[in-house]
Amino acid sequence: MRLEPPRRALDYAPLVFPAVMLTVFFVVPFGIMVMVSFFQRQPAGFYTPAFVFASYERFLTAFFGGVLGFSLGLAALVALICVVIGFPFTYELARARRSVQVVWLVALLSILSLSEVVIGFAWSTLLSRTAGISNLLVWLGLMEKPTALTPNFGAVLTGMVYQALPYTVLVLYPAMARLDPTLMEASRTLGAPPLKAFLTVVVPALRNTILATFIMVFVFALGSYLLPQLLGRPQHWTLSVLITDQAIYQSNMPFAAAMAVFLVLVTLALVGLSLLVGRKEIAA
Repeated sequence: MRLEPPRRALDYAPLVFPAVMLTVFFVVPFGIMVMVSFFQRQPAGFYTPAFVFASYERFLTAFFGGVLGFSLGLAALVALICVVIGFPFTYELARARRSVQVVWLVALLSILSLSEVVIGFAWSTLLSRTAGISNLLVWLGLMEKPTALTPNFGAVLTGMVYQALPYTVLVLYPAMARLDPTLMEASRTLGAPPLKAFLTVVVPALRNTILATFIMVFVFALGSYLLPQLLGRPQHWTLSVLITDQAIYQSNMPFAAAMAVFLVLVTLALVGLSLLVGRKEIAA
């Protein structure tokens, strides 16, 4: 079957509502944000319409460049860990019995239903000195005394991986479920060990899915806001945290808008790349 191209104006009617929603809730706010990013900030905290590049020039300083680099690096590390852990887990999940799959998928969906606030405070409690897992380690003889494991970079990374891992598994699961099981059977018949067969057969067969999942998780982690604040120190804050700080506490809306514009453009570029990868996979 072949899709027929639209021939009448009425054929475009189903696209009207999504186009209106996209315009009202994304295009217009994004356009306003772009305009505000060029406004001139006044000493009293207000800003006036202008066309200056002061906010973008400040964003290119070493400090905010370091924050941007840290945010991108943290998001990439979270995405890499989630894919490395989630890919083999999803593969085994797709091969399990249906009842086992249902239990795990329900558990993953329940984690996704938790807000970032709940996840942040739960991990801050688990990593605390008084009621955290360090008390269990002391009881097992692995530590001498309870120690607070937060705030630090490891706590931020752990919380963000915990939040993004269910999303990773749910994105990988459909492709894993459609994977032909005879591929592994054929490689095992030809004498390949299980690990080698997995790395040389399954991974190459789903390389586009892996790349698309990495990009999606990267975008998801790039917008993390509460977890870096709850589990980390100021040096572990991401660009999203600084945008809020500049907009609300520093009353510098043009600078916050400039940073937000850059973050949105990076996100859109990565989403477009993931869509391109997905289209190539469907074509293949």
